[in-house]
Amino acid sequence: KNILLENFDTPYSTAPFDRIQNEFFAPTIHSEIGKLKEEIDRISKNPEAPDFSNTIEAMEFAGLHLDRLTSILFNLNSAETNEEIQKIAREISPELSALQNDIIQNEDLFHRIRQVYQKRHDAGLDPEQRRVLELTYRKFVRNGAMLAEDAKRELKEIDRRLADLKLKFGEHVLNDTHSHFVHFETEEQVGGIPETALTKAREKAVEQDKEGWIFGLDYPSYHAVMTYAVNRESRKKMYLEYGRRGFRDNDNNNTSTVLEIVELRRRRARLLGYKTHADFVLEERMAKTPERVMEFLEDLYGKVHSAAHRDLQKLSETAAREGIHDLRAWDVAYYMEKLKKRELDFDDEELKPYFPLDNVLQGVFDIAGKLYGLRFEPNSEISVYHPDVQVFTVFDKKGEYLSVLYVDLFPRSGKRSGAWMTSYKTQWKRNGQDSRPHISVVCNFTPPQGDKPSLLTFREVTTLFHEFGHALHGMLSRVHYPSVSGTSVLWDFVELPSQIMENWAYEKPVLEKIAGHYLTGETLPAVLMEKIRESRRFMEGWMSMRQLGFGFLDMAWHYGLQDLPKDVKVFERQAFEKTRLLPDCEKVCMSVSFGHLFAGGYSAGYYSYKWAEVLAADAFELFSEKGVFDHETALSFKENILEKGGSEDPDWLYKAFRKRPPSVDALLRQGGLIEM
Repeated sequence: KNILLENFDTPYSTAPFDRIQNEFFAPTIHSEIGKLKEEIDRISKNPEAPDFSNTIEAMEFAGLHLDRLTSILFNLNSAETNEEIQKIAREISPELSALQNDIIQNEDLFHRIRQVYQKRHDAGLDPEQRRVLELTYRKFVRNGAMLAEDAKRELKEIDRRLADLKLKFGEHVLNDTHSHFVHFETEEQVGGIPETALTKAREKAVEQDKEGWIFGLDYPSYHAVMTYAVNRESRKKMYLEYGRRGFRDNDNNNTSTVLEIVELRRRRARLLGYKTHADFVLEERMAKTPERVMEFLEDLYGKVHSAAHRDLQKLSETAAREGIHDLRAWDVAYYMEKLKKRELDFDDEELKPYFPLDNVLQGVFDIAGKLYGLRFEPNSEISVYHPDVQVFTVFDKKGEYLSVLYVDLFPRSGKRSGAWMTSYKTQWKRNGQDSRPHISVVCNFTPPQGDKPSLLTFREVTTLFHEFGHALHGMLSRVHYPSVSGTSVLWDFVELPSQIMENWAYEKPVLEKIAGHYLTGETLPAVLMEKIRESRRFMEGWMSMRQLGFGFLDMAWHYGLQDLPKDVKVFERQAFEKTRLLPDCEKVCMSVSFGHLFAGGYSAGYYSYKWAEVLAADAFELFSEKGVFDHETALSFKENILEKGGSEDPDWLYKAFRKRPPSVDALLRQGGLIEM
């Protein structure tokens, strides 16, 4: 029986993962596409005069089941994929793109939308309805509704091809990540690497019937080698393998894919009347224009440049003490760890025993309870797509059901690297019903080994806090319309809830709660707590320059480009020139595995991480002034930011919370780049 054909008869209408078979996806999605086309046809041909209810609202609630099915498919394609799911996703993605183009280019439908838009000031709409109407109208105009027929056909073909290429890009990186590894055969090659990582690497070697140790290209393995391997050649070997994902001379090479994506984005923007892809994208961002983004990046560059070079000098001096006078990329993490040990007198491995994953996760839940009155209860009745996945039912302070939360935290074959938050079901309200969201947090932390639980580096602790901040944005959503629910906000606003959440990981009351030795239960010593707080400023100039480099690379591809380059690597080298602190390595290329730009939604938007850091630092200063668990401040953040999704302009929402525009000074103070 095809369980996908009907509404799910499951707890909280959750996805029935235990009954889904891959062969269900294609026919069911095709059927739902047909139903959505019929719904759109009814809306566009409605004989009644167009108004918000029979046109905009009707569109908002058309195709909800299709949205759920595609979210399940594409989330599985990221977290638990296989060749069959990849094939289905490749086949379905262009069809969905074509469907959206058909809707956008439906002249009768756009005629109704335009009539509603033209009468918006006299329609008695509330702020959310006005926002949804404006976004809908702009979406149609920005996606070709007013183009001539031949241009519409060209746009449709471009979008179909782009959808295919983005999937292809991600698959190539995933394939290269899981089909390559680093094999060490001698003790000398693995000296310094923590025993937990060595144990996992030995197990991998045994699985492949090899002697020694095999390290995969998943982040925990990469981090262990790059940060702790004493042998410089071992670090170099790992760096090159990891950095060549999508850049090898094989079927997964992404160089031509990148160039085609960039060229299609340029063509698309010009077809729609924009000078560049960045001009098109940024019209719907807080930044508004590429010029403002470049000003923002240049301004921060000027403020962190000196600090970055001071950090480079300290790093170079640390390496020189061991006879390394030609510092390279594969030395950075290793000597940064040594420098941290000397300056702060601790390292990540020393901290890991104090951060068992279960403690940290419970600590995150407790913080959400203190700030927003949330309660998280494990729910074994909800089916999962992999045994590693935990499920929680989330309740508010009144005991009312709020959300379902999936937590999927360990790497495995078929799961892409990195960390992210996603949604399996969107929140909306209609006819007295508040349809609550189903949210998922996905990471790639070192799994438990034998009797030893999963132990986190502090960077992984902040990663979990970050993704949980996104999850709160999804879980607390209280809007009426799906298109502005949860994290459906402007891209340079979406990182505010996640980045502000990281701040609590550095607070003493939180560290006292989440940091307990996994064997003895001993609380993290006060001196180490203070070192963690100090570590926030450690190498901040270097880290900021690195992030700015990614932002400049993004804008080089999508704004500064005059002619399509012939060589991706050469172009990337030139784009990084301004922010480069170390010699370039010819054998690696970042662009070809930079999923944020070429498989995700951050093209012409990578600057938004720093933009959101400014918002988050400025917002958290208010918590710091009032008290990090201050009820009034938390309530204001919840009501003005987390609950509102994209239902109102983010500039207005931020000012409603902060009572003024954001200031960059808070971020610079936080990083120790200017005086407090």
